[in-house]
Amino acid sequence: MTLRRACTLYDKIWDAHTVATDEGETILYVDLHLLHEVTSPQAFAGLAAAGRAVRRPELALALSDHNVPTHGQYRGPQGVADPAARAQLEALAENSRRAGIESFAMGDPRGGIVHVVAPEQGRSQPGMTIVCGDSHTSTHGAFGALAFGIGTSELEHVLATQTIRQRKSRNMRISVDGMLGPHAGAKDLALHLIAALGVDGATGHVIEYAGSAVRALSMESRMTLCNLSIEMGARAGLVAPDETTFEYLRGRPAAPTSAAWAAAVSCWRGLPSDAEAAFDREFRLDAHDVAPMVSWGTLPSQVIAVDGAVPDPASMPTAEARAAAARALDYMQLTPGTPLRDIAIDRVFIGSCTNSRIEDLRIAARIVRGRRVAPHVRALVVPGSGLVKRQAEAEGIDAVLRAAGFDWREPGCSMCVGMNEDRLQPGERCAATSNRNFENRQGRGGRTHLMSPALAAASAIVGRIADPAALDQARAS
Repeated sequence: MTLRRACTLYDKIWDAHTVATDEGETILYVDLHLLHEVTSPQAFAGLAAAGRAVRRPELALALSDHNVPTHGQYRGPQGVADPAARAQLEALAENSRRAGIESFAMGDPRGGIVHVVAPEQGRSQPGMTIVCGDSHTSTHGAFGALAFGIGTSELEHVLATQTIRQRKSRNMRISVDGMLGPHAGAKDLALHLIAALGVDGATGHVIEYAGSAVRALSMESRMTLCNLSIEMGARAGLVAPDETTFEYLRGRPAAPTSAAWAAAVSCWRGLPSDAEAAFDREFRLDAHDVAPMVSWGTLPSQVIAVDGAVPDPASMPTAEARAAAARALDYMQLTPGTPLRDIAIDRVFIGSCTNSRIEDLRIAARIVRGRRVAPHVRALVVPGSGLVKRQAEAEGIDAVLRAAGFDWREPGCSMCVGMNEDRLQPGERCAATSNRNFENRQGRGGRTHLMSPALAAASAIVGRIADPAALDQARAS
């Protein structure tokens, strides 16, 4: 009798979706193909030139998010000033219509950032393979799905065949046990891990996040954690599905119902890694060691605790790290030894596919309630979807944020990516909840400090990088 091998969650999804192998590569079946306006037009043009149709349009979802303005969306693409952006938005709408792909138009409350909308619509489910022409597709791994970004030629291939060629990555498990401290959340955990592992520390691996601290996270927080997997070099990030996952999905528009729901949950319960499964790499962390984190440089790994100071490049362990730190400090215009709490900011951005869900907005509102944004700071909040915006307004979150001096916007990628009207001006310094702090990412010459919604909200009030614990103490006294 042949004994069944012990498998990881990644192994199980990979094996279940393998169509064939060819010259060391595997042809995987794709369950969900997410599209947005920036990377999809070339793929549709390639299909048209080859005379091919979209093979499984019902397994795709199209959203406009990168180029959309965060105000006046009722005007549709015609209201977009930039002609290149408008052309991409119009192309996505027309391509989706012709192919029969579900798409939510600008201004539709179901629309928004693709990595926010697909989960809230119930399109992202455990055990799936999910692809998108966007690096932060790893977000959907929070559901126990194998989700990763792909290139334009691969987009066309998936549209035509509903498959993709891949080489299997190695298995890595990051176990986090214990309890996160006050004001330390999933964003801080992710930034801590990126700092510990480096931007290429998980290259060639798919990460499975495990441990009591991970199991205690909400689905929104799990999405934040998996979203940032790509920033440590991983192909994807996964969290095993459990009761938290099932409860989030129950009743969503695309979730199974009745007998199909029971059958799906029964199947999903078999996805977690077997107890005897072997991982190629293991990394362990005590959640108590995770502090609220802030980036000081131009890589997501260049982060320290909020109560720290800007590091000296001379203290870095290698010549490469010293050179990278020196370049980062030159771009950021920071001096070694400067306490982070002494760094004044000009802008605050709460949003992006990392931190724009209802949980994130609730956190920000709790911190700013009854307070005012510093006079020299311009702050904006951009919900991740129209439904998140509606829920926040129903709960009065928008009123709290507006009263504090925040600009309340319509959904989209907004200032995270700088492809729309929301950009930093040269030299402006921003406290941002987005996922990347690269040079010119939020606007040419803009300087980005990555942090959680809690820290961004506190920083808006203080006018400098701030720890919300200090505001708690001030309010208590």
